Amino acid sequence: MKKLDPGTALDGFVIGRCIHAGGMAHIYEVSYADQHEPPFPLVMKVPRMTAGDGAENIVSFEVEHQLMQVLQGRHVPRFVAAGDLAQLPYLVMEHVPGQTLQQWMDDKAQAQVVPQADEIARVGAALARAVHSLHKQNACHLDLKPANVLLHPEGHAVLLDFGLSSHAHYPDLLAEELRKAVGSPVWIAPEQVVGVRGDPRSDVFAIGVMLYELATGELPFGNPQTAAGMRQRLWMDPPPPRSLRADVPPWLQEVILRCLAPLAAERYPSAAHLAMDLENPDQVRLTARGHQLQKTAFLTHLKRWLRTAGMQYQPSPLPSQQIDSVPIVMVAVPHYDVSDATLYSLREAVARSLGIRPGARLAVVTVISPGMSSTTDSDKSETAVHRQYLNMLRQWAQPLDLEGHQTSFHVLESTDVAQALVRYAEGNQVSMIVMGAATHGLQMQRLVATVPIKVAMDAPCTVVLVKQFLPFEQLHEGEPDPEVVALERKRKRAENWVPF
Repeated sequence: MKKLDPGTALDGFVIGRCIHAGGMAHIYEVSYADQHEPPFPLVMKVPRMTAGDGAENIVSFEVEHQLMQVLQGRHVPRFVAAGDLAQLPYLVMEHVPGQTLQQWMDDKAQAQVVPQADEIARVGAALARAVHSLHKQNACHLDLKPANVLLHPEGHAVLLDFGLSSHAHYPDLLAEELRKAVGSPVWIAPEQVVGVRGDPRSDVFAIGVMLYELATGELPFGNPQTAAGMRQRLWMDPPPPRSLRADVPPWLQEVILRCLAPLAAERYPSAAHLAMDLENPDQVRLTARGHQLQKTAFLTHLKRWLRTAGMQYQPSPLPSQQIDSVPIVMVAVPHYDVSDATLYSLREAVARSLGIRPGARLAVVTVISPGMSSTTDSDKSETAVHRQYLNMLRQWAQPLDLEGHQTSFHVLESTDVAQALVRYAEGNQVSMIVMGAATHGLQMQRLVATVPIKVAMDAPCTVVLVKQFLPFEQLHEGEPDPEVVALERKRKRAENWVPF
């Protein structure tokens, strides 16, 4: 199909200049033919369909048309219209401002500027948030690469080009038509190489490839052009980033190599977990791989190669189910007007929640007033105050069995506690909030909405309100329950608790 000329009228649109001519499609600026102003700038995407183009071009168009109509949110362009496949197929959508990640990387390279760890983390977190939004809608992108990621001027990422994507609620046309590995060789995940599509952790792998290139300037697996070359990532690890660039911090290498694990189950269980680590590098749990400087031993690769022979990868049934199975659980720990019994009951509720959700992440949060810090008193500086409350949160969590659960601690500053908690939950894709039910100390709570009630009303997720259930008062009345006494002594020894 030849390029459309500027000024051509098509189904109520007027073609403008061609802004991209790729291997799969041409993209044009367009406007309405009746000259009325659109609500946002528009582009038209027209797939290439010449005699030499493969069937995947038209199949990809059908897939993108299918998904663009159902995907929502600020991380995807808004869908406007589509052309008849029998006449002239096209998609009209929002023209999102910004530059692609590939352009951003090229600008850095041209200026001979090496991205620093905090920049890489910021870009990676924005990308992970966008990908998680897609997964929550039961879609997997499956063709993530720098050219398909747009960095919006407001700081968030927008995903482009859904021609190779899959949606759990729609037939996978690419899997039915092509019967082979589908994806870009540089970024394709190991399970995609063997034909498995629909696992959200495949997108986590692609993010890891991009983070690796940002951190080192190199591609972790090169640019293989054959199926055998792509299969090597089923058992091979890339060189550790720190072996290529000495100033890569261990936490960033830890994050990158976890994303690139050959087995999907060994990667981050969701893009939201990845985003939290990138946004909180000081709380990344380091293992040996974070400090690794040598390539993985040959014997390890050999064992993996033997393991992958005949292996059948099993993707999660639904992307949203994978997310729900490893939620981010947030506990709001008060630091004033709180009893020991409430703090204990909160901990027990968290323990129960984590116990039935292996792999869940715990975020322990408290909110303090901005007025608690001082610019003149070093003992009350913002850093000192935050360190004090972080230590208190760690004391509170110490008796919990957190083996197998990534945990982070956060001190928020706000004059509106409920709003701060809700915003944190929204920004970090929290699946459940556990907090005290405020059954003590507030006589007017039946008439005035308390913090827990406000959070329960506005939160984007499930909220569990916990009442105290350990009868501490019985310890001072008659003969106490021996089990309760033993439990209380154990708690005191473990915490050395001072109410805060």
